[in-house]
Amino acid sequence: MSQDSNNKKKSITYKDAGVDIKAGDRLVSNIKPYAKKTNRIGVMGGLGGFGSLFEIPKKFSNPVLVSGTDGVGTKLKLALDLNTHNTIGQDLVAMCVNDILVQGAEPLFFLDYFACGKLDVAIATEVIKGISEGCILAGCALVGGETAEMPGMYTKGEYDLAGFSVGAVDRDKIIDGKNISEGNIIIGIASSGPHSNGYSLIRNILEKEKINLDDDFNGKRFAEVLMAPTKIYVKSILNLLEKIKINGLAHITGGGLYENIPRILKDNHKAIIKKNSWIMPKIFNWLREKANINDDELYKTFNCGIGMAIIVDHDNKEEVIRILEKNGETVYVLGYIASRDLNEPQSEFI
Repeated sequence: MSQDSNNKKKSITYKDAGVDIKAGDRLVSNIKPYAKKTNRIGVMGGLGGFGSLFEIPKKFSNPVLVSGTDGVGTKLKLALDLNTHNTIGQDLVAMCVNDILVQGAEPLFFLDYFACGKLDVAIATEVIKGISEGCILAGCALVGGETAEMPGMYTKGEYDLAGFSVGAVDRDKIIDGKNISEGNIIIGIASSGPHSNGYSLIRNILEKEKINLDDDFNGKRFAEVLMAPTKIYVKSILNLLEKIKINGLAHITGGGLYENIPRILKDNHKAIIKKNSWIMPKIFNWLREKANINDDELYKTFNCGIGMAIIVDHDNKEEVIRILEKNGETVYVLGYIASRDLNEPQSEFI
């Protein structure tokens, strides 16, 4: 044997370096049926291209595009700890589409970003199936995404998620809060739980209190209560917008009730919220007790049972409630808009 033959190095493949292209191909094959279920008017082509094509529906006469991106926070860490991957996809969609919805936009399409150290096709398929189910609830199409296998960036079994949504609204129908006035009524729609906010505190409590997530909590497994997916309000709100003029919408997400309603108010307005105007789910009272946090901190950290706030003229209050309840929502009259001195906070709980 020649010396050259002895010195030849073994050829290294991408798979040897930790990236399995064939696993990615299997994932794309697995998720195509789920993506197909989300198809709607405007979709051009399917998964697999370099870019996703979408035609703005002709029902929009003077469309403005509205975009949003988000993740699911450390609720994902809880999903990984519990090996529960079938609901986190809906959380991802909800956090994006609910954000663009508050400007009156109809979500048109969604893309996801799934990153991991080593691709587990079964887990990724479960996650993206949940994303497609969220898209169906939101009426938007899953038109593409990115799966990134990055050895060394994530430990075994870990993955990360991000989502991106684009919607459209006619220019003269944009909701930006400019029509909000003193005396307007604040109506809240119930949440499905903590949604995807406050989970760093939730996980801290679980660890300190050594909570068994298989234990019963109000008739359900604790894990089921904490992993309940974020509610998607798209269909109910779009149905309401067809019938009623809405002055303002606020997605009650990070910052809770205390900080999100002021985001749509003018400087000379504040939100007056009546503490006893809605039924706070037991999980929030449990969190308050275990963390020994005061009301202000509770309202700044969690949605406290309200996932969407709607601001309307007083004369429209009863009709708004009727329409939302007809759409299956649990609705509360939370308070009203008042004038504000500039040194006052923009949220007041009474």
